[in-house]
Amino acid sequence: MSHYKGIHHITAVAGDPKQNHQFYTQVMGLRLVKKTVNFDDPSVYHLYYGNESGNPGSILTFFPWEHLQDGDPDRGQVVAVSFSIPTGSKTFWLDHLRNHDLDIEEPFSRFGKEIIGLQDPDGLHLELVLDPKANSIEGWSDGPIPEEYAIRGLHGATLAEENYSGAGRLLEEYLGFQLTNQLDNRYLYETEADFGSVIEIIDGFDLNGRPGKGTVHHIAFRVKDEDEQQSLKKKLLNKGYYLTEVKDRDYFKSVYFHEPGGILFEIATDPPGFTRDEELDKLGSSLKLPDWLEHERSVIEKELPTLNS
Repeated sequence: MSHYKGIHHITAVAGDPKQNHQFYTQVMGLRLVKKTVNFDDPSVYHLYYGNESGNPGSILTFFPWEHLQDGDPDRGQVVAVSFSIPTGSKTFWLDHLRNHDLDIEEPFSRFGKEIIGLQDPDGLHLELVLDPKANSIEGWSDGPIPEEYAIRGLHGATLAEENYSGAGRLLEEYLGFQLTNQLDNRYLYETEADFGSVIEIIDGFDLNGRPGKGTVHHIAFRVKDEDEQQSLKKKLLNKGYYLTEVKDRDYFKSVYFHEPGGILFEIATDPPGFTRDEELDKLGSSLKLPDWLEHERSVIEKELPTLNS
C-alpha cells in the first residue's frame, strides 16, 4: 500500500482570537502562516500557525469562538498536542515559559524522550518534546524565539479512547503508522515523517469531559495528492466508514470521517499549500477569503477583531 506521511494539521477551538494569536506567535514562537475564516461560519477566524513555510506536519489551527463554553478532555478527543524542539533547548524553554508566568510541568520522560508540559490560555494541553530529529532541521530565523531553540513542527498528538484497538488498526492498516511501544495503557504509533510522526493512544480513558474552548476539533493526516486521497477514500468506504465528499479548503483538499472511538479524522492533500495566494515572506499578513466569499469581504472584515491591537 502507499505510505501515508503522518499528521497534516490539527485544528482546535479557542476563545479570544487576540489572546490566541499573542500566545502562539509571541510565547510559542510559531508563525501565523494564514489568516482566513471558518468556511462554515465566516464570522469567525480560522488561524493557521506553523513553521516558516507552513509545511504539512507543522500546522496547528484554531477556530476562535469567544462565547463558546469551556471544554474538558473526554473520550473520543485528541487530548494533547506536542511540538518538536531541539534537544539542547530545555533550559531556554523552561526560562522562557516561566518568564511568561505559565504554569508548566517539570520535565519528565516518556517513550525515551524528555517532555515539558503546559496549557494554552484556553486550557489546551501542549507538550514540548526534546526530539533528536529537531536537531537537524532549521528553525524559523525571523521569529521571536532564537532560531536554535525554535519549534520545528508538530511532534504528534495524544488520542483518548475507551478502547485503543479500533483507532490503532486504522492507523496501522490505512494511515502508515506502526505500533512501536507500549507504556501501561498508552500505546505509541510512529511513522517516518520529519513532522507529525507520532500518535499516542491512551486506552481506557476514564475522564468525562465535553467539547468547547481548549479542545481539539479534528486531526488531519497527509496524502501527497488528490489521486492518493481518492484511493484511500475508496479503501475506507469499502471498510464501512462514512466519508464526506471532497471539500476544497483552498490550501488543501479534505475528506472527513469519524474513527471508531468518535474522533473526527481528516485526510488532507499536501498541495497546493499556503503560498498559493501569498508569497513566502508575506504569509499571514492579510485576510484571505475563498473566492465565493470575496463579495462579502467588507462585512466580514468589520465583524472580525484586529489581532494585533
